Amino acid sequence: MSGVDRVRRLTPAVASVLAPNPGPMTLSGTNTWVLGRPGAPTLVVDPGPDDEEHLRRVLDAAGASVAVVLVTHRHLDHVEGAARFAALAGCGVRAVDPRWRVGEGPGAGGLDDGSVVEVDGVRVEVVATPGHTSDSVSLVAAHEAGTDLLTGDTVLGFGSTVIAQPDGDLGAYLASLDRLVAVVAERGVAHLLPGHGPVVDDPVAVLEGYRAHRRERLDQVRAALACGAVTSAEVLAAVYPDAVGTPLERAALQSVQAQLDHLDVHREH
Repeated sequence: MSGVDRVRRLTPAVASVLAPNPGPMTLSGTNTWVLGRPGAPTLVVDPGPDDEEHLRRVLDAAGASVAVVLVTHRHLDHVEGAARFAALAGCGVRAVDPRWRVGEGPGAGGLDDGSVVEVDGVRVEVVATPGHTSDSVSLVAAHEAGTDLLTGDTVLGFGSTVIAQPDGDLGAYLASLDRLVAVVAERGVAHLLPGHGPVVDDPVAVLEGYRAHRRERLDQVRAALACGAVTSAEVLAAVYPDAVGTPLERAALQSVQAQLDHLDVHREH
């Protein structure tokens, strides 16, 4: 894939830059989002891995200047390159996790629920959506072409996300999905812009599908326990048999542990 192919402009105020880090957990790679009108200061969301070519491609897509970097959560495929990008762009980094913040003043600091960041052509509001990780946030981006919702890893372009134990929490994640359903309805969100995978054109259907999927998995875990599963590995084999022995096994085991914690069931690992 060429550098040109990695950059897509969805609207005059929204562009994505695909990082060169595909894999079982990152799908086609991390989506770095650039928000704002070309020629004016922009916002960059999730700079991605510490890959110099990717970071310079993001800087080029961002145009004249970058007002600030926003981070949806602490996982390295989203944030590893943030400090280097901030140095290249001469801007700050705002994140829930203090370890990833860069700079001082209005262009740096935290990302509190309900806080607003604006540049010419885009207004971004922070929505706390813990669950995938404890520091996960989503971002409501209102611009002249409509309203979109950047979801980080809380909702992906396809498939389901991992509840990243021990930092993640399934109860919090289910509550975050409920909140996003309400946000989509209240704000008239047209698209989900995920951290991995393609743009989601039917936010309500996908969010409802995510909620149904989690309920089905919990029912499967209950059934496995009722049939005599004792360890997390035995639940894994019953609920995620296709993941056993594959690169997805570790992530599936994390999901099992999150489900058992949610059900208040403790089993040896």
